[in-house]
Amino acid sequence: MTKFFKQLGRHWAACLAVVALLIVQAYCDLSLPDYTSKIVDTGIQQGGIESPVPDTVRSTTLQALELLMSEDDAALADEAYSDTDADGVRTLNPDADTAALENAFTTPDVVLYMAAAKNAATAAGTTDTVVPTAYDLDAVATQLAAASQAPGAREMLQSQLTDGLAQLDETVADSLSSQAMLLVALEYDAQGIAHDVQMSYLLRTGGQMLALTLLMVAVAVAVGFIASRVSAAIGRDLRRDVFRTVVGYSNAEIEKFSTASLITRTTNDIQQVQFVCVILLRMVAYAPILGIGGIMHVASGNTGLEWIIFVAVAALLALIAVLMNVAMPKFKQMQVLVDRLNLVSREILTGIMPIRAFSREAFEEKRFDRANTDLMKTQLFTNRTMVAMMPFMTLIMNGTSLLIVWFGGKAMDLGSMQVGEMIAFITYTMQIVMSFLMLSMVAVMLPRAGVAADRIDEVIKTPSTIHDPAAPKALPSDGTHGVVAFHDVSFRYPGSDEDALEHISFTARPGETTAIIGSTGCGKSTLLNLIPRFYDVTEGSVTIDGVDVRDMTQAQLHDELGYVPQKGVLFSGTITSNLKFGGDHITDADAEQAAEIAQATEFISAKPEGFDSPIAQGGSNVSGGQKQRLSIARAIAKHPQIYLFDDSFSALDYKTDVALRRALKAKTDNATVIIVAQRISTVLHANQILVLDEGRIVGKGTHAQLMESCPAYQEIARSQLSQKELNLQKEGE
Repeated sequence: MTKFFKQLGRHWAACLAVVALLIVQAYCDLSLPDYTSKIVDTGIQQGGIESPVPDTVRSTTLQALELLMSEDDAALADEAYSDTDADGVRTLNPDADTAALENAFTTPDVVLYMAAAKNAATAAGTTDTVVPTAYDLDAVATQLAAASQAPGAREMLQSQLTDGLAQLDETVADSLSSQAMLLVALEYDAQGIAHDVQMSYLLRTGGQMLALTLLMVAVAVAVGFIASRVSAAIGRDLRRDVFRTVVGYSNAEIEKFSTASLITRTTNDIQQVQFVCVILLRMVAYAPILGIGGIMHVASGNTGLEWIIFVAVAALLALIAVLMNVAMPKFKQMQVLVDRLNLVSREILTGIMPIRAFSREAFEEKRFDRANTDLMKTQLFTNRTMVAMMPFMTLIMNGTSLLIVWFGGKAMDLGSMQVGEMIAFITYTMQIVMSFLMLSMVAVMLPRAGVAADRIDEVIKTPSTIHDPAAPKALPSDGTHGVVAFHDVSFRYPGSDEDALEHISFTARPGETTAIIGSTGCGKSTLLNLIPRFYDVTEGSVTIDGVDVRDMTQAQLHDELGYVPQKGVLFSGTITSNLKFGGDHITDADAEQAAEIAQATEFISAKPEGFDSPIAQGGSNVSGGQKQRLSIARAIAKHPQIYLFDDSFSALDYKTDVALRRALKAKTDNATVIIVAQRISTVLHANQILVLDEGRIVGKGTHAQLMESCPAYQEIARSQLSQKELNLQKEGE
């Protein structure tokens, strides 16, 4: 988890903006249930009436209500309304003290409504509760007006009212208080504006809900946009860091991780981290805000149903704990299986020609199928585990709703809860449960992403064994001469128990060709790879003009070298882009001259687009010999001081080989040339030939000298040249 927050910390400003937007989104989300409750309770059940104080009231009704108030409250009520208009209606002043008026109006509203209801029941000749009409309200108001003329009538009404209310318990008093709105509704109905009042409230409240919803949608879109940009930037930075690290790796680190694993870590693993970063910003940051806000809304009410939330959350956490214990090990195993599948796929696709040649398609299909099936089984297990979560989640949520409806229904029956309140409570409960559900989903995703983050971190934090010195040394100021010297060099591959090279000492000078020959696996390529520091020596030193290659920067070292690998490597682009791969200083003339020396001009000219002909990935659209000649031309075009040829003429026919070496000799008169070769004909005219056998130099000299003194060289020569050719060479000497 720390690794994810570390990555997000690089984009702290965007993350703060996301948190701020999520607070706004949560506010909107948590406000909507309150508006739903208002629409149901106030807009529908109460006809849009929010207060026991009517906005407009007929003068007769107001007089009747004032008779049921104390003298102070009656005076306050009378001052709060304007003068009577032509229709006998008085309007509430905008600056009226509504809080004080509500206290003054509540009880008289209830009493006047009950009196009107009693009048309606008497008129109907029944003892059942009858909904009063405007006529009943006017009749009661007239009766109160007539009774008020008697001396002490107001004091007697106030005394009876006080005694009656004192005898009511708290529950009944609260129930009567909720009926205060009924009198206002009856008054509006008498004025003929009840429908207008209700529609006005519904439209106003609905409009506010719509505005909040649109704001929430806009904020959600903004959060998604910012989160996507941040996660994409994190993915970009991680890929850049991994690539920069891998490019600096030596062969030892590449072999440690394997190419397939590095590709998986750069693609699949970074995608996992990128996806979780989006989830962290959009869900993990939002869930606590929503959950805490929902709990605060529920706690602020007086429903008595809060225990249902704790039961639901406890059941949810227990389910998550069980599922995580079951699925966690499989998530960790999944990345390893992805690596294995990529490795098998890479091997099969790379070696498709030998597979066909040896009719091994069926075998390789089975090998791929095993790797594919193992990954499928693991994915199926984790997916089924996650799918199993949903029915249980649904059961918990529906069970929670059932408990709320059951106990909420009882509360409504007792008059302590309204329908809208229960709907809002259910919504808040679902929001709280959903916030825990979001956190649980992230908790399930984190293990796999955590493994991916660890694998990425492992690559980035693994230092290369080949690195530049803290205080690099420069080559002699009088110019580089290109003298390459091995001083008692020994080398052992990492993890190996034996040296691959032992006590190698020789000097290669400018204007001379040094050839290295020997049996397969004797260490020829390994020796050559020590010069550009693809590996560092275990003992001894390799120097150029007296400066240890380990004391030079790699860039400075490689600028002096023209390296041609054993296996020609070309890059997607054109022939020209490959020949100019050595740097921007290479001109078109340099590229054309290098191609001519490498005997590549003939096949390049035969192509319709010439030097602009496309090269496919890996050079798959040219032959092995053409690829090798282009690799040689690429090194020549760079004009290096030291040429390193790692068995680079093996794919050439003898005629091309001779022509290329003759042209190369003229080009490299002042350069140091080191050639690794298998063929005697390639090294025949070298100034110095080193014969390797099991990592040791067993012969050093010219061809003639070695034919006299080196049995190992003689054996190689006799295996490749006929007795007649050997005799001719002897006579030529």
